Amino acid sequence: MASAKTMDREQIARLFHALSDETRLQIIECLFECEQCVCDLTDVLKTGQSRLSFHLKTLKDAGLLTDRREGRWVYYSLNREAIEELKDFADMLGKECCKPGRKSQRCE
Repeated sequence: MASAKTMDREQIARLFHALSDETRLQIIECLFECEQCVCDLTDVLKTGQSRLSFHLKTLKDAGLLTDRREGRWVYYSLNREAIEELKDFADMLGKECCKPGRKSQRCE
């Protein structure tokens, strides 16, 4: 597991920014089990394609999604590596951060 010093903080910030919207979290939930076509996501989320495209682009630019074209349809899926990076960061926070009695060397 990477330490806080070796993790790419800019990438972690991009991932959390991308997840800071309720619609984008819904998209992540929809893609958790399998890839989906934009048309299916539009129906499930009951939103317009232009609004959905904006959110999909934000998630893709952050590295959370991958896409593939099949004919005229675009299918999106989760980027498992990015999800693992988030999980590793959260695990590190849980193990290293805020332990009672622990003093920061920077604060002494």
